[in-house]
Amino acid sequence: MPIKLSPSHKQIDRATKKVTVVHEYIKCKSKSDLIEKYNDTSTKPKVRQKIKNELVRRGGVVFK
Repeated sequence: MPIKLSPSHKQIDRATKKVTVVHEYIKCKSKSDLIEKYNDTSTKPKVRQKIKNELVRRGGVVFK
């Protein structure tokens, strides 16, 4: 199962009343969005570690 950045939520199309589930997978986010979220002071440590692991997996950022 892919790693989620935030919980899934339902999105309702108002015209057709069709419900779709939107999943916030970390692999679908851009690198700049992940870095911005990582540097945010309100990000929880568990989410920061998930972001750090993803950035290291992509090979673009090196942490010490």
